[in-house]
Amino acid sequence: MKSENKEKGASPELKETVVNGQKISPQLPPEIKNYLIDIDGTVCDDIPNEEPERMATAKVYPDALQTLNRWYDKGHIITFFTSRTEEHREVTTRWLDENGFKYHGLLMGKPRGGNYHWIDNHLVKATRYKGKFTDLVEKEVKIQVFKS
Repeated sequence: MKSENKEKGASPELKETVVNGQKISPQLPPEIKNYLIDIDGTVCDDIPNEEPERMATAKVYPDALQTLNRWYDKGHIITFFTSRTEEHREVTTRWLDENGFKYHGLLMGKPRGGNYHWIDNHLVKATRYKGKFTDLVEKEVKIQVFKS
């Protein structure tokens, strides 16, 4: 569905941002979320890169498909971020399209092994998938931050 999305111009415009008279990286409007979604074990069966023949027939998690497409339809940005390699791009794109996922982008080559700790100059929120893909709720949790 990615090519269809380009024609619709579904991505919201980034807002130019100026701090102390200097331009900084543009930002999305605050009501738009920029979702980076894993594929294997998050929206479908968990398939390792060492078994690419299974990627074309992975079982979709229906709640993930419904939730992500609803978020897309609300104007949020959906980008799949996977540990699959570039050699798996064609089978992955075909699988996403054939299964009806609406999305804006596909990033390959995420580091493998989990235990991610993302450091960025932009606000980053992480949610671990644990078997049920639903809308997100607010919850107070303990996090690690840089020492002041």
